[in-house]
Amino acid sequence: MGENSILRKLEGIRQKFEEIGQQITDPAVMADMKKFVALNKEYHSLEPLVKSYEKYKNMLSNIESSKKILNTEKDEELREMAKMEIETLTEEVETLEEEIKVLLLPADPEDAKNAVMEIRAGTGGDEASIFAGDLFRMYTKFFEKKGWKYEVTHFSEGTVGGYKEVVMSVTGPNIYGTLKYESGVHRVQRVPQTETQGRVHTSAATVAVLPEAETFDIDLKMDDIRKDTFCASGPGGQCVNTTYSAIRLTHIPTGIVVQCQDQKSQIKNFEKALVELRTRIYNMEYQKYLDNIASKRKTMVSTGDRSAKIRTYNYPQGRVTDHRINLTLYNLSAILDGDIQEIIDKLQLAENAERLKAAAEE
Repeated sequence: MGENSILRKLEGIRQKFEEIGQQITDPAVMADMKKFVALNKEYHSLEPLVKSYEKYKNMLSNIESSKKILNTEKDEELREMAKMEIETLTEEVETLEEEIKVLLLPADPEDAKNAVMEIRAGTGGDEASIFAGDLFRMYTKFFEKKGWKYEVTHFSEGTVGGYKEVVMSVTGPNIYGTLKYESGVHRVQRVPQTETQGRVHTSAATVAVLPEAETFDIDLKMDDIRKDTFCASGPGGQCVNTTYSAIRLTHIPTGIVVQCQDQKSQIKNFEKALVELRTRIYNMEYQKYLDNIASKRKTMVSTGDRSAKIRTYNYPQGRVTDHRINLTLYNLSAILDGDIQEIIDKLQLAENAERLKAAAEE
């Protein structure tokens, strides 16, 4: 992609950015909440490209100015300074061009959304539940480091610790775009607490990350929902097992069932369960999109088959291996304490490289 090609694209984007900026101040647009929200999102998504455009244009202008000095100036010191300036800026322009190419790739509109994350114990019995609990702790530590908020909406405890399943909503900036790389089967290799002879066992837990559906994403009819109430279980004081505050919602057309029991208020539990139900129905359609994308890419880093083994946590060797990009790190304890950003960064780089290659072949 040449300089003029990049400039033309960025100039078109800047023009669109300015047009949207005018539209969102139009009273008629502001009265249409769905349109207003969509335009606002698009406006903010274009902002990084517009900033890059200004920076890129200034760099090119400075290179041209330095070239003129080199061609016309007779003072050797000034010529040498101009030459060094050209060399430095040319390197910076090349780096910025690569960043712009990534920014120009079509963004997944789901990336900016909040997410619903569910962790379920897989093969391995009690040890799988303990491992699901370890993953829950790892993610909540990660959320705390990022300053994100999370709420557990439903859980089922394991018989000797951990969770058979735990579902939580996560809110903050670009949540789904970050957490989507965690969807899949996570495998642990270690000596279980229940093992008496010191043998290493392999157990697994499944993580699913769903982009939270917004009110405008799906038209959910209350006539299609059956609502049941029941007593909450687990920690919660005197209200547990005495008041029917827990909510179970069944979407009759699809058979999808969700439940929420983390609040003492039935109304609050209903509201949270409704958000999760909307998300799960929306994701039935979103999965078709993911499957279509996966069929076009060879490695499909972030999504696709959620039943695929993506990562192994090996305790005897103190290592974590992400099988999608053949990445192995020997800092298991730090990763289990929530230091997973490095893995996510490398997955994002791999996916961007894949997408750039696919764009170049089109």
